[in-house]
Amino acid sequence: MSDPNNISLAAKAANIIDIVDLTKKFDDHIVLDGINLSIKKNEFITLLGPSGCGKTTLLRILAGFEQITDGRILFEGNDIKNVPPYKRQVNTVFQKHALFPHMTVYENIAFGPRAHKRPENEIKERVQEMLRMVNLEGFDNRPVSSLSGGQQQRIAIVRALINEPKVLLLDEPLSALDLKLRKGMQTELKRIQKQLGLTFIYVTHDQGEALNMSDRIVVMNGGRIQQTGTPVDIYNEPKNPFVADFIGDSNILPGRMIRDNCCFFAGREFNCVDKGIGCDVAVDVVIRPEDIKLTAPEKGMLVGTVGTVTFKGVHYEMTVRSEDGFEWTAQSTQMSAVGSRVGMCIGPDEIHVMPRENV
Repeated sequence: MSDPNNISLAAKAANIIDIVDLTKKFDDHIVLDGINLSIKKNEFITLLGPSGCGKTTLLRILAGFEQITDGRILFEGNDIKNVPPYKRQVNTVFQKHALFPHMTVYENIAFGPRAHKRPENEIKERVQEMLRMVNLEGFDNRPVSSLSGGQQQRIAIVRALINEPKVLLLDEPLSALDLKLRKGMQTELKRIQKQLGLTFIYVTHDQGEALNMSDRIVVMNGGRIQQTGTPVDIYNEPKNPFVADFIGDSNILPGRMIRDNCCFFAGREFNCVDKGIGCDVAVDVVIRPEDIKLTAPEKGMLVGTVGTVTFKGVHYEMTVRSEDGFEWTAQSTQMSAVGSRVGMCIGPDEIHVMPRENV
């Protein structure tokens, strides 16, 4: 087990939260299994994964709503395991806005500072500041029930921010909004986070949200962290087939690493950029649909038959069954008709090789 006391002073200064060997069980069921994660000050970090992966449980533990079974949580270097929720310097925005329907916008935002017995003139000034920040000036006296979904979500966010937490926890706050509104709120959240210089910890199962907003993404599955990295790293350099398949669309094929910069899959050898995996090693090969160049059959590295075509707005998505029987997904701005023969070209930079798991 790692020793949280070994975290260096420099790391403590840079990190606002250090999660060390954290385990959570419900009865005999392990929900979180040995989580180790450091979260930097002023970082927008996203916990991403499918339902049941443990991401919301981890968020609730950080908020103090759930107790850990084992491990430690250090907040600015101090163990907060036994610190109650109301004494933690965090606040939470939930999927359901949880606004008080019988109160006005002003009363909803002012509720927290009033509970902390702040002076009323100070509260008024802070509420106006919050409303300006989310472009809702003049909404003070409106009942929250008269607001749109996006406006209600903005009120829920500033109500959480007005008490000046050091960390804002967001549990799938945009999932109930329609697509256009959700995209607008993604931009709004990122702007607010940068403007205030706060740490945001965001939970979602939506890969697009995570890629659009995050400084770092933590991909989770089965109660464990699968990979942590920037959106570019997670997308372009997945560490295992789960991450490759969960983040965007992927073609994942079995193959063998012949030697450095050379791998075998789909019945032939390909040049690649991967090194250090070994010689004659079983691997999984990941190729993104947008990285396949469709061409005339005689010019292709591989040849196949188009099975389906779907128009996606900015490109066509096609399935292509190659001669070895594998069904590829390819994306192109040019449509190839169903039943037509096409060639597929794949460059060295477009091939990502991972050592095969459980071989």
